[in-house]
Amino acid sequence: MSELLQIQQALKVKKAQRNDFGKYNYRSCEDILEALKAPLAKAECYVIVSDTIEMVGERVYVKATATLKKEGKELEKATGFAREATSKKGMDESQITGAASSYARKYALNGLFAIDDTEDADTQDNSQNQLKPELTPANSDAWSRAVGSCKANGNLDIVLAHMTVSNQNQKVIYSQAGVTK
Repeated sequence: MSELLQIQQALKVKKAQRNDFGKYNYRSCEDILEALKAPLAKAECYVIVSDTIEMVGERVYVKATATLKKEGKELEKATGFAREATSKKGMDESQITGAASSYARKYALNGLFAIDDTEDADTQDNSQNQLKPELTPANSDAWSRAVGSCKANGNLDIVLAHMTVSNQNQKVIYSQAGVTK
């Protein structure tokens, strides 16, 4: 994995985009891909980013996978998920899917190349303060739904992405759902 380490250490991606409504800077998927070109070339690697569509209940998610390759061999990969909005004012359905794809791809690339985006609220609606609920055994309805959803569709990562879960509780959920991590 020396190539991945080399790329991660060399990669610098500025938050060159601006959200004037929320008054914050952010980086886009395109910004990350542009910044990756030189470090990838130096490591003689390339990255492939692909999407699939997954249904969870009645919601559509875009699952993006970023794969680092060298000489046709897969070195490492990471995934990111984004839920399609039911509707978004001023966008047709293909634009909604495209926005979800771009967002999911950005977070797949963040995961693969260790890009810290903790202060990046690029698609947040800053007009309302919405906190994710804490998922604990004490709030048993949400706990049961999370574990049940994982057992039903085999992908707890999607469920956990939409709730705040401590590392300890996350391990318990994975264990109860029969998923090894």
